[in-house]
Amino acid sequence: MLLTPSGMTSRLGRRLLERAMSRGSLAKVTMVPGALRYPLQRHGLDPVPQLAAAREADPVTRLGRYFGRSIWLVSGHEESLRVLADKTNYSNDVRPLVARDQAGEDQYIGGLGFTDPPDHTRLRRLLTPEFTMHRLQRLRPRINEIVEHRLDALEQAGPVVDLVDLFAFPIPFLVICDLLGLPAEELGGFQELGRGRFDVSRGGVGAFGAVSDSREILIEAARRQRAQPGDGLIGQIIAEHGDEIDDLALGGLADGVFTGGYETTASMLSLGTLLLLQDREHFARLGEDPALVDRTVEEMLRYLTVVQIAFPRFARHDMELSGHRIKTGDVVVCSLSGANRDRALGPGMEQFDPTRAPTPHVAFGYGFHRCVGAELARLELRAAFAALARRFPDLTLACDPADLAFRDLSIVYAMDSLPVRLRRHAFSGNPV
Repeated sequence: MLLTPSGMTSRLGRRLLERAMSRGSLAKVTMVPGALRYPLQRHGLDPVPQLAAAREADPVTRLGRYFGRSIWLVSGHEESLRVLADKTNYSNDVRPLVARDQAGEDQYIGGLGFTDPPDHTRLRRLLTPEFTMHRLQRLRPRINEIVEHRLDALEQAGPVVDLVDLFAFPIPFLVICDLLGLPAEELGGFQELGRGRFDVSRGGVGAFGAVSDSREILIEAARRQRAQPGDGLIGQIIAEHGDEIDDLALGGLADGVFTGGYETTASMLSLGTLLLLQDREHFARLGEDPALVDRTVEEMLRYLTVVQIAFPRFARHDMELSGHRIKTGDVVVCSLSGANRDRALGPGMEQFDPTRAPTPHVAFGYGFHRCVGAELARLELRAAFAALARRFPDLTLACDPADLAFRDLSIVYAMDSLPVRLRRHAFSGNPV
């Protein structure tokens, strides 16, 4: 069966949702209402206290009405698992909330996150074999090579360098280019597009514009490889499943893998380094004993939760959720950062403790929409943090912590610059 944009949702479900969601377009929104902002806001590395207060008062909170429908925030861990695993009562298809093109057709968003079963199941089946641990092991040497090259680049540019520009961004970017079989030198603009697609400070205008631009680049790459398949994931899917998927669907799939595969890991590398620089003892131990890295990375994933909210779910029909009446078309958003700090998971969830036993976090989501690249991200993070601590044990922040700038109102929390000094003896200021 050929997968095309027009076949990516059940017609009955779409008709129900379109009637409930026909009062506006996210792509035209220029400002996020104040009531919807706090799940995306932070003080440094921590969610604002309002998120924890809301979770303690009620793990399911009505944020307000927008486009004629209620917006619900789920911030409890157990409640988030219930929503994220539900294939029946919610849709992920965002197209009814996106403007139609001049011909009156829905704009194709693409990717797994905006697709419902059974089409989501068929699309994911094309990707899953390449993201098993067995298949990913063949990438380990290349990941280690990229990490070492980036450490060399830091050394050459030092003593003061921007860790984001020379280390945190290039590592996942080059890895995902290799995985997909795309020329890195032709995709430099993706760094800005990646930032833009998760930035909701201007509402949907900036985000959907970035989605459109990046998607078109990957659709064109799919078209080129249709004629001459490469040796990466795009070429493999064409060679093995070419008759099952068209260029629009394949480009959307590649777009989701590409942007999700580098932007989130880049953020983890920069924010994770900042976090480690606030715990000098553990940073030093990490360089001396790489066996600590697995547990450290798991606790970082939980504590930082750089993907702050999951893809929105749209209620297919009237229902009840934790005592609240949800109506057809209502938007249900799970706060992953809220769920990962729920005290129901254990004591001290508001603190970073790399010595604690791994916590069952939802940093990669949960259920059938769980991030397909989770194990690849873990491989990169483990390799990069262990190597960084080993090569530069005296790494320090090269600016006043108060001068660090974080992204406001971004689905993927991040910083665009992290100035560090590689050698302690050359530093004249105050380390973190």
